[in-house]
Order: sequence, then structure tokens, then C-alpha cells
Amino acid sequence: MPHQGLPVVLVVGIVAGWLAGQIMRGAGYGLIGDLIVGIVGAYVGDWLLPRLGIFLGRGIVAAIIDATIGALVLLFILRLVFGPSRWGGGFRRW
Repeated sequence: MPHQGLPVVLVVGIVAGWLAGQIMRGAGYGLIGDLIVGIVGAYVGDWLLPRLGIFLGRGIVAAIIDATIGALVLLFILRLVFGPSRWGGGFRRW
């Protein structure tokens, strides 16, 4: 993803963040939050997948799939750390 132009990164980030939010119900953070999750997820996926021996190829579809997988991993980690609340508050009432 780092070699892509800014508009491509933004589109891939928005789509990947939205898809990850749809797959993991209740994990949507709004447009800006999904964009951030998608862009960070793109970097996570770009780093993680080659280390697992997974190569999806080139192109916008491969970039979206890669970023979505990274965003899912990121959302999973956020839920582990902050709990299942929508905004990641993590404070639970006893």
C-alpha cells in the first residue's frame, strides 16, 4: 500500500474499514473511524500476509481484500483490548 497514491489509499481504506465493520457486527466506527481502521488494517495486512505465505496479487481488488483482512485482525485485537463496546470504551460495570 505505501506505493499507492493518496486517493487509492483512501478508497481502499474506506472500503476495507466498512467491510470489516460489516463482517464483525457492531465494530463500525463511522466514516472517519472506518477509514482509519481500513488504512491501518491495510498496513497490518500488507505486513502480516506475506509472513504467512499468502500472496493475493496486485490490483485494487487484491488491495481491498488485503486491507480488509488486516482491518479484521485489527478490530479483533481492539475488541480483545477494549471489549465489545461500539466505541472501544472497555469500561464494564460490575
